[in-house]
This record gives sequence, structure tokens and C-alpha cells, in this order.
Amino acid sequence: MLFDTKAIQRLAERAETLLARVEGLLPRATEPDWDASIAFRWRRRPTAFGWQSWLQPVRHRSSISLDDLQNIDEPKRLIERNTRHFVQGLPANNVLLTGSRGTGKSSLIKACLNAHAAEGLRLIEVDKA
Repeated sequence: MLFDTKAIQRLAERAETLLARVEGLLPRATEPDWDASIAFRWRRRPTAFGWQSWLQPVRHRSSISLDDLQNIDEPKRLIERNTRHFVQGLPANNVLLTGSRGTGKSSLIKACLNAHAAEGLRLIEVDKA
């Protein structure tokens, strides 16, 4: 079987031209500004070419501290220790907090973030949907 190498070359050139045009229409991926905030939200929206995703800095965040949390001493101790190990590069576990609404799960995470942000800890909130 013989191939027309000139035709293949022309096809490749046309494909490159088309690809360059399409790439110009796509949104540019940007590196997050990790200094803009210590907490971010993962955002997505549909576009003509699929989904566009980005990290949105959380401008107004909770100022809660670990000392503000009452009656959850054992979970607080375990989560704080695990988080401290994580930011120090020591072995740490993934954590899944469960419980009824209003029992302090989100407050505990926000307090840990505030306690360890200076060490480089950052939080990214991802919606369930």
C-alpha cells in the first residue's frame, strides 16, 4: 500500500492550523495565586468546549480558633495532631468527618486551617454537585 506523503503533509499542516485556531478560543488555564487566600472554592461552568474550572479565593473567612471549640476535645485533638503531621510532612491520614448538622465539623476544619495556615496549609472546598 502506497501513501501519498505530500497529501499527508498537507493534511497535517491543515490540522495544525485548525488546532491553533481552536486553542485560541479556549480559556487559558491560570496558576492559582496561593498567596491570595488560605481557602479556595473549586468552581466549574460549562462552555462551548466543555467545562471551565478554576480556584476562587475565599475573601471573607471564619476567624474561629481551636480554643473556641467546646465539648469536642478528643476529635479536636486527633484532627489537630493529624493536620500538624500533614503540614510537617510526617505520615498523616485522610479524614472523613461525619455527624449531624451543627455538631462542629466545618468549624473544626476552619479552626485547623487558621491554626496551620502560616505553615502553608490551604483548603479547597469542592461542592457535592
